[in-house]
Amino acid sequence: MHPDRGDHPTLLRDEDLATAFDHAARSYDTLVAANPGYHAHLRRSARRLGLSDHGGGLRVLDLGCGTGASTAALAEVLPGAEIVAVDASAGMLERAAAKPWPPGVRFVRSSAERLTDAGVRGPFDAVFAAYLFRNVGDPDAVLAAVREVLVPGGRLAVHEYTLSGRAVDRAVWTGVCRGLVLPVATLLGDGDLYRHLWRSVVEFDTAGDFAARVRSAGFTDVRVLPLPGWQTGITHTVVARRPGTGVEDGR
Repeated sequence: MHPDRGDHPTLLRDEDLATAFDHAARSYDTLVAANPGYHAHLRRSARRLGLSDHGGGLRVLDLGCGTGASTAALAEVLPGAEIVAVDASAGMLERAAAKPWPPGVRFVRSSAERLTDAGVRGPFDAVFAAYLFRNVGDPDAVLAAVREVLVPGGRLAVHEYTLSGRAVDRAVWTGVCRGLVLPVATLLGDGDLYRHLWRSVVEFDTAGDFAARVRSAGFTDVRVLPLPGWQTGITHTVVARRPGTGVEDGR
């Protein structure tokens, strides 16, 4: 099945998506390592939180941490912060937790919609969400939950495949999926997940639409920031702030 033949595979949700990520966990790090700039882009988005003093004394929620690539970016950029990393996939979390981490990092299994049920409670000074929002059934509910756990003035950085809306960027994304990602993933037995990956990006908000969604959820100072390289126009950082006075501006 190729994404440009008119096929429309069903998007994976909830338990089906978590199960697919469980299965893909063993090869996930290898696949993302083939993406030029993957880890550097995560660090860039983490820096865009604009937190001062290397995060000293702050609590940061890494929402949808996967195998820990986003957690590693946060730990490098904010070595003084306490980081709570959350994911719904047991397989992904097992891979993440097996890596060496500084004392301030802990992992919790939870869906983004049910944080309090898993004992994940605020207040947090910042929330970082990488490649999460197009994979949840109700992005608005997750944004509301994020707003609730943030301190007044707390920061949000969403690192996400959000297309610019230009036809050329959609074509590049589809070409990369067709020519590289899907053939490799299918050989590894994870074709369904990566077909979901392709379609979830195409069907999700454009960067501008997602920024409008964040504003509608009650966030202020919303900005859309591009990322360099082949992902320009494909991946963006959307940064925002919960209204109020709280976290000092470290930019």
